[in-house]
Amino acid sequence: MSDATEGWFDSREILIGGDWIPAARTLPVEDPSDGTQIGEIPRGSADEVDRAVTAARAAMEGAWGQTPAAERGRILARIGRRVAEHAETLARLEARDVGKPLSQARNDALALARYMEFYAGAADKLMGETIPYLPGYTVYTLREPLGVTGHIIPWNYPMQVLGRSVGASLAAGNACVLKPAEEASLTALAFARIAVEAGLPAGALNVVPGLGEEAGAALAAHPGVAHLSFTGSFCVGQSVQAAAAANAVPVTLELGGKSPQIVFADADLDAALPFLVNAGIQNAGQTCSAASRILVARPRFDEVAAAMAARYRSLRVGPALADHDLGPMISARQKQIVAGYLAAAPEAEVLARGTIVEDAPEGGHYLAPHLLAGLAPGHRLEREEIFGPVQLLIPFEDEAEAVAIANGPGLGLVAGIWTADGARQMWMARAIRAGQVFLNNYGAGGGVELPFGGTGRSGHGREKGFEALYGFTQLKTVAARHG
Repeated sequence: MSDATEGWFDSREILIGGDWIPAARTLPVEDPSDGTQIGEIPRGSADEVDRAVTAARAAMEGAWGQTPAAERGRILARIGRRVAEHAETLARLEARDVGKPLSQARNDALALARYMEFYAGAADKLMGETIPYLPGYTVYTLREPLGVTGHIIPWNYPMQVLGRSVGASLAAGNACVLKPAEEASLTALAFARIAVEAGLPAGALNVVPGLGEEAGAALAAHPGVAHLSFTGSFCVGQSVQAAAAANAVPVTLELGGKSPQIVFADADLDAALPFLVNAGIQNAGQTCSAASRILVARPRFDEVAAAMAARYRSLRVGPALADHDLGPMISARQKQIVAGYLAAAPEAEVLARGTIVEDAPEGGHYLAPHLLAGLAPGHRLEREEIFGPVQLLIPFEDEAEAVAIANGPGLGLVAGIWTADGARQMWMARAIRAGQVFLNNYGAGGGVELPFGGTGRSGHGREKGFEALYGFTQLKTVAARHG
């Protein structure tokens, strides 16, 4: 495969059963940095989703289903090495497709390679247990693949979510049908080509891009799918879960967050400051685990506000390939949504804004990052996921108020706690309702090894680490009576 990106922007073929099939219909690919069309992707149909599920089932009944766990690991390892070899190509595709600054896209490409590497090593380590039981019995458990798994991934981190979802499912021995987001399918299609060239058996991975209401809905409702993994909005997640419920299919849902970082009076501000800002503006704030709320102990509020405002005034927004602090929003629609949130809070105190560079193309979807304060408790901007480069500073008096504010929106994905008090760290970590809690750091999702997922309206189930592998298997108990 050539490392030139030119032929990868027009990916008009669907991968089904190891064959690249020309799409009957296509969708345009827009570059958010300038608004121009840079290619086309397939607009998959319900029929093509059905064919993909059939191909995945055939793979489970054929070569892929008979592949030993150690060999599955070797295949994933080869895929990971090839992803690393093509990391620059994949990064440029992602930057052009999503609008992500190039350095951030490079990190995502390397993270995809790391997911393949991690799950390659884990593939032959999914083990059962023996269970003490009655005399004359031997009882043990087996972890078996579910079968065909469906994966509906978002546009903000296509490579990372693909890696943590598809990588884990393949390692567990399942066959996958992937529906990437219609706004960002290029790296998913490129990954599929890499995987096929690396020797992934036909049908183990099938990729059907298309609209959510067409291909996505067909995949969620398909009776041949044994498990669904969805990352996206709460409303769409409800629809996916309802469709899966009709077939009694388990679902892993990651539905976003309103994640806080909580800064106590004894916090090391020099250590905290880069995390406080970067975790909120990364990928133009279009991150499920973005630290969109900064809760600050009142004695340090002015100091933290001044330090963050100074950093904000230095932020630059521009074209993805120019690799500024922020790139554009994914689309004109997303920019409009975020601008609507800002317009809904005219009473907010704007502590600082970033700057859109002078040479940013007029057709790009640029929005300056905003640092806000002064909103009343329970304001809409404090409760709802904005999904843009907007952070709120909120003062608190004591631990109890900090916990109440942090848990208030009912979205529990990630939280960060900054304090030198070890007892407070432990108490707060338990009191905060979130799937991940970082003490004196903030991982915005954390590493490949760390289980990731939400509580409350942020969803359920876990991705990443070994927990993801367990979620893509079913446990069978075998009880043998022998005396």
